Amino acid sequence: MDLQTLWFAAVAVLWTGFLLLEGFDFGVAALLPVLGRRTADRHLMLRTIGPVWDGNEVWLVTAVGAVFAAFPGWYATWLPALYLPFVLVLLGLIVRAVAFEWRHQSHDPRWDATWTRVITGGSLVAAAGIGAALGATTLGLPVDGDGTRVGGAFAGLGWSSLLGAVAVVAYSLVHGALFLALKTDGPLRLRARAFALRSAPVGALPLLAWAGLVHLRSGTVVTGVLWLVAALAVVVTWTRVRLDREGQAFAGWATVLLASAATLFGAAFPVVVPSTVDPAFDLTVAQASVSDYTLGIMTWVAAVGLPVVLAYQAWTYWVFRRRLTAEPQHDDAADPVAA
Repeated sequence: MDLQTLWFAAVAVLWTGFLLLEGFDFGVAALLPVLGRRTADRHLMLRTIGPVWDGNEVWLVTAVGAVFAAFPGWYATWLPALYLPFVLVLLGLIVRAVAFEWRHQSHDPRWDATWTRVITGGSLVAAAGIGAALGATTLGLPVDGDGTRVGGAFAGLGWSSLLGAVAVVAYSLVHGALFLALKTDGPLRLRARAFALRSAPVGALPLLAWAGLVHLRSGTVVTGVLWLVAALAVVVTWTRVRLDREGQAFAGWATVLLASAATLFGAAFPVVVPSTVDPAFDLTVAQASVSDYTLGIMTWVAAVGLPVVLAYQAWTYWVFRRRLTAEPQHDDAADPVAA
């Protein structure tokens, strides 16, 4: 495998890792008004992602950084054509991070409700923006032979970006419900499991449609098999949820994303930005890449640093692996300790 192909695979892994880890993070936050019927339930939901949400976002920074460092031509074509969704992603992530920090600064119910809504809104906006950007990138952008966007600020947004946005949000909602079923106990666990049971087949359809379209356009037998694996994983997930096997269901749902992402990136290769103006304007890995010398240096740096980062994040998940339960509710007037 040459270095250009290796780094394309690395970028694919980074984006997949981000969607896999931040996906349940987004999903839990988006489900706060749906499953968080009591204040204690909402606190419990946020406790499940509290130790990991900011670490999960590192995958996004690394994915974008890898594109910039290894494929500057890809970055230069991609970002200007999709300024709007990326600005929305940044705004969503910023207000979401602020809300996580400010929410616990006061115990006033209105303060709590306000910042809870901000967390939910920021998460939905960020998830939709990332899905829109990836959907438009894999299904085509209106760029000319110089990699310049053809049209106005909204020219890069169409049905493909809408499909990507819906796919990421729908997948994240089910992913978050399965994560809650796996990480909590009590009534919240039951509600999360019921939500996942109802929503899993529908939640997978946009993602499967997205991957299927890219495969039909430029896929191979291998990507076709991967798409079938993703579809089969949906069935496995649903049956495991029905049998109350939350761990197996979570693994099955993760397989849906892994196989779908492999289909998307595998079918797209070696094109990194397909052009909807003219196929002759498609940007390929070879055209977008830096020199082999630079890729070689980056490979050695990644070989040293990446295992350390992965080990640290794995350790974090291991430390916070236990199920959580909601704190008991007290009448503050009758309980001086709670008061």
